[in-house]
Amino acid sequence: MTARPPVIDPRAQTALRRLEWQLRRRSVQTLLAGGYRSVFRGRGMEFDQVVRYEFGDDIRDVDWNVTARLGDLYRKVFVEERELTVYAVVSDDPALQFGSGAVSKREVLLQLAALTLMLAVVNRERAGLLHVTPHGSTAFPPTRRRARILSAIAGLFAAPPPDPAPPQPFVPWPLIAQQAPQGALMVWFGEVPATPPPPEWAAFRRRHPVIGVRVEDPWERTGPTLAGVTAYDPAAGQLVWLQASAASRTAHAAWRAEREARWAAWWPNPADRLVVGADEDPLTALVGFLRARSAGALRDAS
Repeated sequence: MTARPPVIDPRAQTALRRLEWQLRRRSVQTLLAGGYRSVFRGRGMEFDQVVRYEFGDDIRDVDWNVTARLGDLYRKVFVEERELTVYAVVSDDPALQFGSGAVSKREVLLQLAALTLMLAVVNRERAGLLHVTPHGSTAFPPTRRRARILSAIAGLFAAPPPDPAPPQPFVPWPLIAQQAPQGALMVWFGEVPATPPPPEWAAFRRRHPVIGVRVEDPWERTGPTLAGVTAYDPAAGQLVWLQASAASRTAHAAWRAEREARWAAWWPNPADRLVVGADEDPLTALVGFLRARSAGALRDAS
């Protein structure tokens, strides 16, 4: 369903102010703006047409074959030089409520989604949001209006965490294919999907560039370092005993390898997937990823 931007409640307003302060304090506009190409799109993904070269155009886009044939400078135009829509999809999986430290994976993931939408505004892109939970979805249509995007982010922060033990498995992806704006850059935030990608996933990725973003808890990377610890499993709704033994380390390594294989199956290109540690700074990780991705696109097109 499509909802109007909600009234910003105090908790969400505090979170928004903190993120906006981070953007201003660290001069992200200066880091990412510069030039006429967005950090989200690089040099474009799909050739569209050739047009006459004009002063100020990138010389690397010159089509030398057409130029030689017509006797005048012509350059290539890519689809993503047109208006771009950045569409954030937050897959609010109950498993995101896990956290072995000061913050849960969900808290960090919501910050990453909010920062992505804010950076899209900085780069003068249209931005939209789809928030998917086991109980339904809320969509905010793409817009360039800063106030509406901030209201959408506030609604995301204000939404209560989903029930950690839903009655049915959480499968959010079919909803995305129905609501994805044509040609939009999809930025997916969530857990590692529990199943391999469906057959139609490859076709979806051809229609839309898709970036996958997930948050990893320190325990997911290394396992508990203590001799033994009791932890609460939100999905099972019970306490479990975790022990750092040789058997548990072997099991953890196998679990992690299978998980990474599934992640790579959904996003085969390493440039399209970002993993942020729950103990990392979300803004630093996101800015570094987008700059590296943009630089890689520039090298590939040169």
